[in-house]
Amino acid sequence: MATDLFQSPDYFGVDELLTDEQKLIRETVRNYVKKEISPIIEDYAQRAEFPQQIVGQLGELGCFGPTVPVEYGGGGLDYISYGLMMQELERGDSGVRSTASVQGSLVMFPIYQYGNEEQRKKYLPKLAIGEWLGCFGLTEPDHGSNPAGMLTNFRDAGDHVILNGSKMWISNAPYAQVAVVWAKDENGEIRGLVVERGMEGFSTPTTHGKWSLRASATGELVFDNVKVPKENILPNVKGLKGPLGCLTKARYGISWGALGAAMDCYDTALRYSKERIQFDKPIGAFQLQQKKLAEMITEITKAQLLVWRLGSLMNEGRATPQQVSMAKRNSCEIAATIARDARQMLGGMGITGEYSIMRHMMNLESVITYEGTHDVHLLITGMDVTGFNAFK
Repeated sequence: MATDLFQSPDYFGVDELLTDEQKLIRETVRNYVKKEISPIIEDYAQRAEFPQQIVGQLGELGCFGPTVPVEYGGGGLDYISYGLMMQELERGDSGVRSTASVQGSLVMFPIYQYGNEEQRKKYLPKLAIGEWLGCFGLTEPDHGSNPAGMLTNFRDAGDHVILNGSKMWISNAPYAQVAVVWAKDENGEIRGLVVERGMEGFSTPTTHGKWSLRASATGELVFDNVKVPKENILPNVKGLKGPLGCLTKARYGISWGALGAAMDCYDTALRYSKERIQFDKPIGAFQLQQKKLAEMITEITKAQLLVWRLGSLMNEGRATPQQVSMAKRNSCEIAATIARDARQMLGGMGITGEYSIMRHMMNLESVITYEGTHDVHLLITGMDVTGFNAFK
């Protein structure tokens, strides 16, 4: 079993911008990943199996809803601390970070932000400790980048509503006890509902055959005349701003997370370049390999500064969704490029499970697509700077 020798790159002394608490949080999650994730994750990915034991572990570690107030079981932490947690988890595996991102940003955040006190007290403490796993139902088979076109709907039936429709590509779905589902009411307005496992007509078939996020559980949500009590409707939001508000939080976490995957690929390639001998010297002594490494550390450094600044703006309540969008897209793009270059540096060894690179490379194909594709994020930035909407 390969030992996790990861050392975090910090070319511009970004650590000096972090508080002692933030560094301690990062160290705690990093040590957890080295001890519990790195030794097992390759095997789970090869078998396309979700390591269920991580749910309780992540809850204990405080990785679920770290920015949610302590009174509801969250960590009450700042956004840079949250970002560092996601960076370290994805350094281990994107699927592990996805589990935490969905739970915190897409399930706990909407219940806290859009729910009432009864809903907060009922769901948040159990989700925070990992006793319950949650999932987020927005994407549909025919409506991905255009969620406003969703067909999932509910109608009034007295003290409950009847929910019909389906959602697709849902992380955590096969194991989730609760789902925050977005559906249209009889007036065509988008509302959020908390659907619980065990409700008649609600099923979560597993998605098989993935080449990406293989250690993460993905499934569908199917609603066949599901009776949902009216007290499960989130009262404090209507329209697309509900799910989009959640996505902004999740995209923020991804901007740090994808950077963690990039760091791991860089660190692996750097170490390999010093040990692998060809033509009587380490390959790190050759110009083309140095060029690759120099470009990797440059992009990582730029991204570190970008997400740190974004975290500061999030803490002040000043970050815009468009800024989050830019950071998500940038981190995903540099991570995918770094993974590919690192794989080449390792030659044939780069495609084996002995190293993490190929797993990161495949995972990042999902990360660059979900929560807004690369192209959609480009258009969000384009609309922000020009004022013209290219979506319509």
